[in-house]
Amino acid sequence: MSTNDNLPTPIQANAVDYVTAGAKAILSAIPFAGSLLAEIAGSIIPRQRVDRIADFASKLEQRIEHLEKGSVTAALNDEEFTDLSEEALRQASRATTSERREYLATLLATSLSSDAISYAETKHLMRLLGELSDVEVIWLRFYAVPTTGRDQEFRELHKNVLHPKSAHLGSSEDEVDAEAIQKSYRDHLIRLGLVSAEIAKDRDGAPEFDRFSGNFKVKCHQASRLGLLLLKQIGLAPQGRR
Repeated sequence: MSTNDNLPTPIQANAVDYVTAGAKAILSAIPFAGSLLAEIAGSIIPRQRVDRIADFASKLEQRIEHLEKGSVTAALNDEEFTDLSEEALRQASRATTSERREYLATLLATSLSSDAISYAETKHLMRLLGELSDVEVIWLRFYAVPTTGRDQEFRELHKNVLHPKSAHLGSSEDEVDAEAIQKSYRDHLIRLGLVSAEIAKDRDGAPEFDRFSGNFKVKCHQASRLGLLLLKQIGLAPQGRR
């Protein structure tokens, strides 16, 4: 718990004021994106997270500096864009990794392109992203190219995460737990509609039934259209996939 949580209410309010002023000063020092976010940031930045917001603003600056300034500034008059920006700032203030802030900056910047999906749709994707851990984002990207022997560079880069955890008769409790956690990543992605299962079929084209699990046999898992869209909007779409 933060030390400030035990302070009297007036002192807490002053602490927030100091952090807010510091946040605005830092954001304003970033020429374009910083000034756009400074006013919004003033009311929602939690204490001790100003550095994350500054990093997010810097990443956003790099992604929108090529856009026409007037059109970007005009977006602030759109309540849906302001709402989307607030959500991005909230998530960025909680993001403990640079990669996560990169995803958020790309997602917000992409919403400003001429062929972008609506702000409301982008916010839906942002909320989905907010429900995923960084490890689950890696698994979603893996399921975008599930074929063995492909996407080797990505798999090698994240081999520690993607190495299959398989428990068997005689496995230790730690091995069983590791398999359960890894399976939970896939199950969570399925529940969110980001990954789908391709059902195995027999020679007649009928779905095959697994009498041990009581469910249909699954041939493979792959990223759904929604999953591919999220990857595209955060800049993680596999080359050649749209």
